[in-house]
Amino acid sequence: MSEIDKPKKVIQWHDLIGLNLIDLFKGSNFEVKTEQNMSTPQYLDVLIISKSTGKPLDKLPDGFEFLKDYNILTYKSLNESLNKWAIAEVIGHYVSYRKKISPKEKLLPESRFQVYAVSTSYPQKLLGSEKNFEKEVKKIKAGVYKISSPLVGSIIILVLSQMALQEQNALWQLFSGKASGFEYGDVHYQWHEPADKSLLRLLYQLYLKEEIDMSYTFEEFHRDYTMPFIESLPMEVRLKGIPPDEMFKQFSPSERLQGLAPSERLQGLTRDEIEAYLQKLK
Repeated sequence: MSEIDKPKKVIQWHDLIGLNLIDLFKGSNFEVKTEQNMSTPQYLDVLIISKSTGKPLDKLPDGFEFLKDYNILTYKSLNESLNKWAIAEVIGHYVSYRKKISPKEKLLPESRFQVYAVSTSYPQKLLGSEKNFEKEVKKIKAGVYKISSPLVGSIIILVLSQMALQEQNALWQLFSGKASGFEYGDVHYQWHEPADKSLLRLLYQLYLKEEIDMSYTFEEFHRDYTMPFIESLPMEVRLKGIPPDEMFKQFSPSERLQGLAPSERLQGLTRDEIEAYLQKLK
């Protein structure tokens, strides 16, 4: 099968949150890796790894104040359930990854690892009623919970639909499952790589696919985001892939000739053609 014939991967929620986290930590002292192969065919959603280089972020999204050297993250989108089985799976990933990167003689200490479980919706079956938590569950702040575990020390649960509407949570708001959250994130999230803002279009389309009532229409989104984004790109990028004849069709003959020296305008014409044209002007 040729490269042209290969089916393109469909971008989904898990891809987008991973790509947005890559943008969030770009240039910082953490590195983000997505879809890490733990044991075929299982993949871990996101790894966030501390680096010795890079500048710490001024403000971390709520819940990321617990980041350690190695952070194992699983994510459940709008129609996925963060339940006990999902927690068992991410603990399994933690065990596999810890063994994978540790020296043969001795495991790296548990204190260097943090397990995260991120969910768009509140995981009722996992955490129970917010009015009556089990003793191992503790609410840290809006949208941030901690589960004590004898296996991994603690698991940080992030509920994106509950996150405080504050600038440091702009990324979480984009994935909150709410139209108002998406709009807030669109306005307040500061992109580290301008080209990454194209992810918003894919995320917006996923919201429409999930039939979320977006007060922000596609036409408004195109007007406020797509066109300004295109205009921000370098000219060579904007024109890439457009055949010259298609570009020329957008201009009148006089517009095409603007800026050309007389000698350049006459290039390609024979002496007879030039003289014939001059005769017409007499």
